[in-house]
Amino acid sequence: MQFLIKINDVKNSDELEGVWSLSDFKELLNRFDVPDAANLKDNEVKEFLFMAINEFEPREAAREVLGYKLSDQLTDGQIDNISLEMLEQKMAEKYTEIDLHKPLFEVNQLLYKAYNGKFPHIQVNVIDFEMKSKDNADVEINKELVLKALVHGLSDNNLLLRLFGDQLEGKVPFPEADGIVWVLNDKGGGRYEMITSEKWLTKDEIEKTEFECEVIPYDENEG
Repeated sequence: MQFLIKINDVKNSDELEGVWSLSDFKELLNRFDVPDAANLKDNEVKEFLFMAINEFEPREAAREVLGYKLSDQLTDGQIDNISLEMLEQKMAEKYTEIDLHKPLFEVNQLLYKAYNGKFPHIQVNVIDFEMKSKDNADVEINKELVLKALVHGLSDNNLLLRLFGDQLEGKVPFPEADGIVWVLNDKGGGRYEMITSEKWLTKDEIEKTEFECEVIPYDENEG
């Protein structure tokens, strides 16, 4: 498949909007033993939660938030280890399971804001780009296709190219794409917004902002 790519903008952010809901904050208030939490006005909930979090040692607070967010995916032992490591390390970039990078960022983001620091400052990149089929074919644009296309504009030292060469070339499946691309929004008219960790793609690594490329999907029946 041939695509025309145009990268319009790349910007940094330390926030993912909408990942924590009011109901999440209220449940966390209960976990942090805030008295009369049910009587708080909605516009007071986040402020009281941050005050409650600050009554706890950072590692203990991290354990509570991690347990709320990831208890169905991590064991108690893993949560305990991460709660210590995330005080010094960017676990949203370093953890071995790529699928957990986004929720780990969300936990780090909440704790970083609540403590006004103390946890690492982690940023993501928001890429505004256009992606259109060269022959106007009706193609469903997904996370895997986007990564396979965008890497054609990146420098050779990009981590995606170094770690996932076979996947990007369609030689083997690429399930990691779902964990690498945290958000993919269709803005209409062939325009998209992608959010990913700085670990995978930085503005400095973009060498071409407008180019043609070939994307090879993996075919499990080939050969």
